[in-house]
Amino acid sequence: MAVSAADEALRIPTFDDVQMARNRIAGIAHRTPVLTSRTADAATGARLFFKAENFQRGGAFKFRGAYNAIAALREKGSRQGVVAFSSGNHAQAIAYAARLQGVAATIVMPADAPDMKVAATRGYGADVVFYDRYKEDRSAISARLAAERGAVLIPPFDHADVIAGQGTAILELIEEVGELDLIVTPLGGGGLLGGTALAARERSPGATIVGVEPEAGNDGQQSLRQGRIVEIAIPKSIADGALTPSIGAHNFPIIQRAVADIVTVSDAQLVETMRFFGERMKIVVEPTGCLAAAAVLEGVLACAGKRVGIVLSGGNVDLATYGALLQAT
Repeated sequence: MAVSAADEALRIPTFDDVQMARNRIAGIAHRTPVLTSRTADAATGARLFFKAENFQRGGAFKFRGAYNAIAALREKGSRQGVVAFSSGNHAQAIAYAARLQGVAATIVMPADAPDMKVAATRGYGADVVFYDRYKEDRSAISARLAAERGAVLIPPFDHADVIAGQGTAILELIEEVGELDLIVTPLGGGGLLGGTALAARERSPGATIVGVEPEAGNDGQQSLRQGRIVEIAIPKSIADGALTPSIGAHNFPIIQRAVADIVTVSDAQLVETMRFFGERMKIVVEPTGCLAAAAVLEGVLACAGKRVGIVLSGGNVDLATYGALLQAT
């Protein structure tokens, strides 16, 4: 049975979708560790719990949503290939999830995507098609390829099953550490923040939920404050996984209902947070993966006396770039 992107047009996911996603990914996606740091706790006056999705399959939380979306298609009888567009982490996740489920994958990636992310995507067996992120429309290119190849388009964040899959990360975190006062997640297109909100409202209803964007790309912050989806020019930041012009129509209603605020951090703050994780916690976290942690560790969010859940969304960064960023400051 053919399934088109139009079938997803009006379906806003619910907590039931998150629970179904957990069942689909059980035993496939890693239940990633929750890390703590006495140094970070002392510096912030809070009790911090880092959900380390840099240890997820494919190196980022994106594997959750990608695997769930493809599995849901297969449950509906689809054997079509899939097309996705992504700067890297969703690309790798779709490629990997598709290979595991015997599905062909085509990934549309910006020509300036990190080499390691391109190599990993191809290594999982996907066909990579490049585009100019500042001049070309990745959505239009992907839709054309999907039509030409008889495939299903799975966007990186604006898709009900992708959002539901991402929500499983916070579901696991709350199950492990109990209810939280504050939950902070990175924000690019909003799939992770939307999924986080679905899970948190059911399992830790007293928690304040905050999203964190790069300073150069605060479309989500503008959208939440204006009550409508605001589109901006493609931003430039070292947080390459969050360089989106707008958040998604599927997740914006969820964010409006459940997210208290969206804040921003600078590239310099991201580098300092990368340094903290490398030096003090001995882990590699990519710039985008540091967004939520930077807001807490750099004092953008006041969290003294609170139990705080923080998503480290990924660890896919070229080591030469990683070293250069740390050396430059």
